[in-house]
Amino acid sequence: MIIAERKPIAEIVDMTKNHEKILVLGCRGCVTVCSAGGEREVELLASLLRLGAKKEGRKIEVQEGSLVRQCDKEYVDSLDNWDGEYDAIVSMACGVGVNFIANLRPATHVYPGVNTTCFGGSADQGVWSEQCAGCGNCILHLTGGLCPVARCAKSLMNGPCGGSQNGKCEIHSEVDCIWQMIHDRLERIDRKEQMLEVAPIRDWRPAGHGGPRKTKRDDLTT
Repeated sequence: MIIAERKPIAEIVDMTKNHEKILVLGCRGCVTVCSAGGEREVELLASLLRLGAKKEGRKIEVQEGSLVRQCDKEYVDSLDNWDGEYDAIVSMACGVGVNFIANLRPATHVYPGVNTTCFGGSADQGVWSEQCAGCGNCILHLTGGLCPVARCAKSLMNGPCGGSQNGKCEIHSEVDCIWQMIHDRLERIDRKEQMLEVAPIRDWRPAGHGGPRKTKRDDLTT
């Protein structure tokens, strides 16, 4: 899922200071799971915006709302439910949601309420870790299902660097070296010989450098 964390309240107050009617809009997708932009976080941010405005002597109206997803036109159209009740939207979805609403509501002020950090999963209670870089050319079948692009500090493609010591990363000493983990996993599943295969220079074009990526399924289009 996409991982995010709420922006500092001072930053959000500053970006919305010229608006009197604000809609704080949550998303029931990824940001709800990582406790960054769900209904609970919407309620908290709305309260903080009201308090911030009161402290500065400004009067504002803050509406609270939530969509099933902010990255799907079908659900974004539900914004019609709040028409006339806001002059700015603070989206608590990931950056995709902010972009999507800005595309579909070109005359509306749309501000991000969270910082989008990575694609990841829940590592522990209240802890999420990056697992995928969305590079567009997945090689997990060669690395035992563990991603060196996202999880190696140097995105190395042919084993650990010389600085890896005792199974730990040279750059982040508290982080396990992903190539040590790949080696150990391939050994456990009797595929260690794959470590001897030299990966070619990586083609980063599928990662979309130079422009936005788009995926089209002809069987799903009309």
